[in-house]
Amino acid sequence: MSVGKTPIRARPSGPVSRATALLTAASIALYGNAAFAQPVNINAGIPLIRDTEIEQLLREYTTPILRAAGLGQQNIRVVIINDRSFNAFVMDGRRIFVNTGALLDSETPNQIIGVLAHETGHIAGGHLAKLREQLASVQTAALIAMLAGVGAMVAGASAGGGSGLSQVGAAAVSTPGEIVRRTILSYQRTQEEAADRAGVKFLNETGQSPKGMYETFKRFADQIQFVAGRVDPYLQSHPMPAERVRALEIFARTSPVWDKKDSPELQLRHDMMRAKLSAFMERPETVARRYPLSNTSLPARYARAIATYRYADIRSAVAQIDALIQVQPNNPYFWELKGQALLESGHPAEAIAPLRHAVSLAQNAPLIQVMLGQALVASENPKVADEAINILRNALVREPETPAGFTQLAMAYGRKGDLAQADLASAQAAFMRNDFKTARELAARARTRFPVGAPGWVKADDIVNVKMPSLGR
Repeated sequence: MSVGKTPIRARPSGPVSRATALLTAASIALYGNAAFAQPVNINAGIPLIRDTEIEQLLREYTTPILRAAGLGQQNIRVVIINDRSFNAFVMDGRRIFVNTGALLDSETPNQIIGVLAHETGHIAGGHLAKLREQLASVQTAALIAMLAGVGAMVAGASAGGGSGLSQVGAAAVSTPGEIVRRTILSYQRTQEEAADRAGVKFLNETGQSPKGMYETFKRFADQIQFVAGRVDPYLQSHPMPAERVRALEIFARTSPVWDKKDSPELQLRHDMMRAKLSAFMERPETVARRYPLSNTSLPARYARAIATYRYADIRSAVAQIDALIQVQPNNPYFWELKGQALLESGHPAEAIAPLRHAVSLAQNAPLIQVMLGQALVASENPKVADEAINILRNALVREPETPAGFTQLAMAYGRKGDLAQADLASAQAAFMRNDFKTARELAARARTRFPVGAPGWVKADDIVNVKMPSLGR
């Protein structure tokens, strides 16, 4: 498992007119809502979790839902964010973002599947595009209202400074932003209700109960019920909790599979995912409380093995992982964990064999391949440099937005003395980290090392000449 964190880059701003400021404020109020945020580069500013085991499980959760929604060919990904709050949202039509908090707090597969079905409803309904159209429409109306207010103030001043008319104009100028906000939030509430109904429909079509979706939203309603009386319902982007839950329950309970349970096999995989997230993301004392020694289940043993390698003795951790492997010898993620534990504790040569086995069992999963490449490079054995290069290049074909893969590739080429390819891979790693200045410098140097027109020269030249937002080009 890996976590990526990249600083958020601030964009310079200049003077704006009052009209622009009002409309910008309306946009900020709108897009500050998670479910409808502006598209972003997911390599910048968002702490992501990458893990083959968890991503594979979430892929299996979403595949039938996306197929039922008519989105099976759209290559929509689930992206995991390292955030303990319970949240899931869409930013575009290509990705569903889900927080680790949502995964940890979902006690059954059906609960998180219901959340993913709801977010799929947003994508299938084209809500992002429709919301932008609605925003453009209400902004135009607000701008007209604001200009009318300005005209009223000017007319009042030219008529002798009548305070009453000027006050009317001032009120008209001050209200467009609020009009925009309330109109858009009302529109979003309608979209949330539509996404609920669409999610239930997709679950029914795939033979999965909508009960998990209902349980999740009811939990939200119970948690915030004590403040609901002080909330203006017209300033909420989602329907008020109790109202929403009642509507969802009435609709969801008509499902012919309302009482259908998750299979024991799927529940076990879900519990393993939660144990893994807890062990990697939470403090050791929290993990110990969640999974005490008295708990001998496989998920509990998984969590304790991870926590042991991260915070205690590596040999004890390896012994615990080996015990897990005895229970499930064909589980690629146990072998991956053993390799990762050895690699990160300074034993890269010992990590190679279990990681090779993990790659084989997982059918060449690119993220595990990158870790194997890292172990080969860190072993400092020149005899395996070519193997490392081949493995890393193959992984990066399937996972091109992986800075760590390019960094390891650069080191592998460096071991061989191939400075041109090492510089190019380093430039690609910097580019993926959004360090555009370093990327251009390394690419420019790489370009001088390749024959003009060679594939490496072309790639380096592309990086040198690409429009870099951080450089203002």
